[in-house]
Amino acid sequence: MNFKYIPLSVLLAVPAAGWAQVSKEQSPSRPDTIADQTISEVNVVASSGIRRMKGAGIGDLMGKGELFKAACCNLGESFVNNPSVDVNYSDATTGAKQIRLLGLAGTYVQMLTENLPAFRGAATPYALDYVPGTWMKSIQVSKGSASVRNGFESLAGQINVQYLQPEDPEETTLNLYGNTMRKMEANLTANHHFNKKLSTVFMGHFQNSWDKHDGNADGFLDEPNMRQYNFANHWVYLGQKYIFHGGLSLLNEERMGGQRTHHMDGPANRFTTDISTERYSGYMKHAFILDADHGTNIAWMTTATMHLQDAGFGWKTYDVNEKNLYSQLLFETNFSHEHNLAAGLSFNHDFFGQQYRLQQVAGLTPTRSTEKENTVGAYAQYTYNLHERLIAMAGLRVDHSNLYGTFVTPRLHLKWQVNDIFGFRLSAGKGYRSVHAMAENSYLMASGRTLTVDPDLEQEEAWTYGFSTSLYLPLFGRTLKLNAEYFYSDFSNQAVVDFDTDPHAIHIGNLHGKSYSHTFQADASYEPLRGLTLTAAYRRHIVKTTYGGELLDKPLTSRYKGLIAASYKTPLGLWQFDATLQLNGGGRMPKPYELADGTMSWNTHFNGYPQLSAQVTRWFRHFSVYIGGENLTNFKQKHPIIGYDDPWGTNFDPNMIYGPVRGAMGYVGVRLNLGKI
Repeated sequence: MNFKYIPLSVLLAVPAAGWAQVSKEQSPSRPDTIADQTISEVNVVASSGIRRMKGAGIGDLMGKGELFKAACCNLGESFVNNPSVDVNYSDATTGAKQIRLLGLAGTYVQMLTENLPAFRGAATPYALDYVPGTWMKSIQVSKGSASVRNGFESLAGQINVQYLQPEDPEETTLNLYGNTMRKMEANLTANHHFNKKLSTVFMGHFQNSWDKHDGNADGFLDEPNMRQYNFANHWVYLGQKYIFHGGLSLLNEERMGGQRTHHMDGPANRFTTDISTERYSGYMKHAFILDADHGTNIAWMTTATMHLQDAGFGWKTYDVNEKNLYSQLLFETNFSHEHNLAAGLSFNHDFFGQQYRLQQVAGLTPTRSTEKENTVGAYAQYTYNLHERLIAMAGLRVDHSNLYGTFVTPRLHLKWQVNDIFGFRLSAGKGYRSVHAMAENSYLMASGRTLTVDPDLEQEEAWTYGFSTSLYLPLFGRTLKLNAEYFYSDFSNQAVVDFDTDPHAIHIGNLHGKSYSHTFQADASYEPLRGLTLTAAYRRHIVKTTYGGELLDKPLTSRYKGLIAASYKTPLGLWQFDATLQLNGGGRMPKPYELADGTMSWNTHFNGYPQLSAQVTRWFRHFSVYIGGENLTNFKQKHPIIGYDDPWGTNFDPNMIYGPVRGAMGYVGVRLNLGKI
């Protein structure tokens, strides 16, 4: 592993005046005051490993200990050990990635940071690279319909990222990372307590990758070269009757992919993708404690984002100026220890100023369009909690959009912990989503196919039902944890991305027929020896959608997944060994077409493939060193880019991605604790 070309970076920071947020424990049924939730969050995430969320919701809680089991350079790489969430490439030239939850695309997963909506629209294909791993304190994955507090958009679930908090114990940490693909990172986090009430935290991130690796010799980079600067500054004020949290952040990213060299049979210019992004965001949360004994409080939470992106895909272009404003006024009170009521008002504003050229023609005049949507809503949620044994949570939202009119979102969650051994959860709820087809799918423009979007796309709408059961069995003095889940999502309206009807076109239009998803998952966790934890999981998907009047399996989606993970930490905590083996099942490819020689353009199905990741960490008093590898089985999709020899032709398609594009990769890093500032 050669790191002589990896420079050391020094990140200099001057904390700026911040905003604030109210950090909340992620269980939607927990009847605490906002002040209590701020304090309790420290305890919730301190332990390592994936744990079940509290409350009635179905989901997982990943703490820092779990995140340290892999390099976790960003949010997308944090789910290596998670059996519920998949992260796959969507395009082989831009590096676009997509989360899959319950067999559904990441657009159906509501992304939150600090419990506020984040990474919408144009940020969707690349958002997993926007959250550095060292910034995260915990990740909460809610499956199915979530609480109505955070809106109507969670059709498949929610993923909430909790950042390091200003009020956490004071420390300054520096993380340096490099891998065999000539990618380097430097991360700095530092918090300071001015007094018992006022604290701040600064988080800085820099990464640069300059390798021109082409492992399959198709003339295209396996991954785009990317340079990113990312900074955030958060503040908190903790008073007796008033709490203020918030922050500002900015991101600048440049990613360039495509051909390594000119192609002799093509035009003078080589085919490249170039995506420049500037992102500015800020949020604030104010909490007024009216009655601490009964948890009565009022909170006002607001976040604003501006996302500027200029993208080129060969001669196709897509530029967007996206602005979002979200604000919520919340009231919460506990009538007693068992009864909790939360109610609130919300407002969301989306603006997309777009300029795009969809044809592969030089000099073609771009098309301009504007999308604006204002949505006002009100909700109420009642929770009955009997000693954490029986929890029932019922919520109802009513929202009005200037584009889609008035719609109602009901949701219900139930938990019954029968005893210390057995418990189960039920959930049912409706979800809606406004579609911004060009912004969310801009990476499709890298294809030589014709891209068309229907002008009358309807609001997406689906019911999701879930059931989960858990069993904790004493076994040889330890506990065997068993869990089984089933989810069913049924769409009545959906924006369907159709690769099948025409093999030379991509069409985004309204659903005409059925679309649904069945997901079953079973997992087990056991600690046979002190410090050694074993986890095994199996998940099965049945995801079908109607394409051109025919009900088909969703393409490029694995039908099953198996996972085995082992983690061992020595008794003194000096060494930690982690390994995860995944088996991703096969699935359907989009319908192929016949070539001139009579052969088909690609196979109708893809086979399953294994992936192995491993890491060794050595802990010292003030620092730790880690070394590891990803995709150590070295599986690579043989032909990730269709028609790579003619990138300017209509047969060129880098979107036929079902597996890894790059082969085995090794990395090394060091985490330094520099003490207080």
